[in-house]
Amino acid sequence: MKILIASDIHGDAECAKKLVEEFYRTGADKLLLLGDVLYHGPRNELPSGYAPKAVISVLNGIKDKILCVRGNCDTEVDQMVLEFPILADYSFIAVDGLEILATHGHNYNMNTVKNLSPNTILLHGHTHVPVTEPFGNGNVYINPGSTSIPKENSPRSYILYEDRCFSFRKLDDGSEYKRYEAKNV
Repeated sequence: MKILIASDIHGDAECAKKLVEEFYRTGADKLLLLGDVLYHGPRNELPSGYAPKAVISVLNGIKDKILCVRGNCDTEVDQMVLEFPILADYSFIAVDGLEILATHGHNYNMNTVKNLSPNTILLHGHTHVPVTEPFGNGNVYINPGSTSIPKENSPRSYILYEDRCFSFRKLDDGSEYKRYEAKNV
């Protein structure tokens, strides 16, 4: 299973189009969105390609390939226009012998998730900063960064997951700039 993982599109149609292009170019099976799909929120600058209606069209075009969790900028009204579920606060994913807790990060994060099973991966966006960081009981926190509003001098980015490897990629050209390989336990 090959999964393209992205977060924090924030209504940027140019980034959404590029993300879908990367989805097809990489041959990914699923697109996992970690929230904040359509709106930029009051703390962020307006993305240069801000066009939520265009993002709706782009993502609805691959609705059968998308898994999504709710971000702090996602609302029930967004669910009325998006043709794939977006309102779950989290999802547990089992793939290649890994247990992954996928969420946005504003409610469930390293500070609030205290009882994860050993070696579970906490996967979330929200901070707009790509990260891999060990914590807890052999757990790892992984963040793909943001496709539209990267912070702390990070690139617009996503993760391509395959065979227990999380490959951090630049949205602009698909090049890998970092990776994390989950250990066999």
